[in-house]
Order: sequence, then C-alpha cells, then structure tokens
Amino acid sequence: MTPRPSTFSIVARDPAQNAVGVAVQSKFISVGSVVPFVSADAGAIATQSFANVAYGPDGLDLLRDGHDAAEVVELLTESDDEAESRQVGVVGQDGNVAAFTGDECFDVAGDIQGENYTVQGNILENYETLEAMADAFETTEGGLPERLLAALHAGNEAGGDKRGEQSAAMYIAKPEGGYDGGNDRWVDVRVDDHEHPIDELERVFKLYDITLLEREEPDETVSLSGDTAEAVCETLAELDFYDETPTGEFDDAAVDALESFRGMNNFENHSLVVLEDAIARGWDDANGTGEARLIEAIWHGLSRLDRK
Repeated sequence: MTPRPSTFSIVARDPAQNAVGVAVQSKFISVGSVVPFVSADAGAIATQSFANVAYGPDGLDLLRDGHDAAEVVELLTESDDEAESRQVGVVGQDGNVAAFTGDECFDVAGDIQGENYTVQGNILENYETLEAMADAFETTEGGLPERLLAALHAGNEAGGDKRGEQSAAMYIAKPEGGYDGGNDRWVDVRVDDHEHPIDELERVFKLYDITLLEREEPDETVSLSGDTAEAVCETLAELDFYDETPTGEFDDAAVDALESFRGMNNFENHSLVVLEDAIARGWDDANGTGEARLIEAIWHGLSRLDRK
C-alpha cells in the first residue's frame, strides 16, 4: 500500500501582510515535500491523505484563472478516480476558502473553515484536534507565522496524528517576500525527521526570522547595561568573541564582540544598534544558554517590531 501523508494542516491568509501559507505536521517523512503549495499571486493549497500532488500546481493555476476555492476543489476532485481517498484545503489570494475530505480517508478525518483559513486532518486522535487548531488560529496574537505555529501546537496538544510525530513544515508566500525581494518565498522552513518536529520547526523559524525577515525600525533603542550586559559579555566570551573581563558596562570591546557575533551568524538584516536593543529587551524572556539564549533574546526583542 502506498504510504499516506496522513496529517493535520492549516491553510490560511493574512490580509494585513498580503500573505498566504500552509503549516503541517505528520507521522510521515518530509511532509513539507508533499503537502504545501503556495503562490502569492494565487493562494495556498494543502494536499494530503492519499495525496495527489498534482492538486498543488493544478489548483494554483485554477485560482490564477479566476476560480474561487470551492470551484477549485470541485474541479480537482471531479476528474480524480481516487478522490474519495484524498483530502485538500484551499485558500485563495483574496481569502475565499474551501476543503474536501473524501469518504475513504482514514478516521478520524475532517475539516473546518473560518475567515481566511481552513484546517484539515486525517488519522487523527480525535476531532478536537481540528477544533483546537481553528481556535488557536483565531485567537493568537501576532503575524501569520505565529498563528500558524500556534495552530500546529494546539492541534498536537489536543490529540494530533494518531500515529505520532515525525515531520513538520511552514511555507508562506507574499509578493517580493523572498530573499532580496527576488521571489515570493517569504517563509520556507521544514523539519523532515524529528522526535518533536513542531518544537523544532518553531526553533528553526525563529532563527530564519531574525536572519532573513526584515522588521520596521524601532522608534527608540536601549543599550545593554548592568547585570544583563555582564551576562551577555560572559556569553560572548564563552563563544570566543570577547576576551575582556565581563562587567556591567557594555564597552567598545563588547560592541566589537557583538559585531563579530552578528557577522558570524548572518544577522546583517539588523543594525548593530537594533541588535543590542533586541538583546537588552529580550534577555530576561530568553531560555537556554550560550548562543541559543542570545538568539532567543534577539528574537524576543525584535518581536515587538512589525515585519515588513
């Protein structure tokens, strides 16, 4: 029997960012290579269960041709002899939504639609998985990445895939959202095989976020000082960027060390002043030690700024 990417996913649009995306988790290797299809000029599609990957490009073409999500679902499934084994969720670039769960999808299987989103899943522990995903997406503060991740976490915590966890992915497109504005691939992160793939996906996304995504400039910045400055200097010393005695003063040597850390980790999307401000604001909220805590602090500190 052909393996099925039995899974739970959310397909959604953020009108504020003019972005569309898919987030997915499955007990299936590399689910990000099978389920999500996204294009800023069309919309987003998740194809799963006994997945027909042609639903992705064909569905996006239908959206570009002016069909709404419900028409796309109908056109994709009516010509498919194995449609009753398929599951698909569609969100158009304008936010219209639709989904299909075939009668031969393995239980528990179903889908829920709301404003600008659809959630769907099969071989689930329970139907509450879908309800939790929908509720999390509707109530979570933040941008589309945060809301998609929240939906995955909520679905998993409510029951998730009956067979367990293995891989996860998040793919979001927006016009000129890709690297240096050269394409629409705004967020594209995957975890192909991991014991806790959603947690790992969130970790990878935070690193992706502070490395590749731009934020609005802050109205004001603060400098590192006191216990936080000393702790940051100790961390930079542990990482061999700083060779002075750490104190409560973030001196020129410490600034040079932070500049070296910034360059080594490709954080040039943010000026040194903004990076210091982010660490100062985010240090107390960050977990972990060493480089992991520095990166977490930067992410927390930058999170108050809107993404461009």
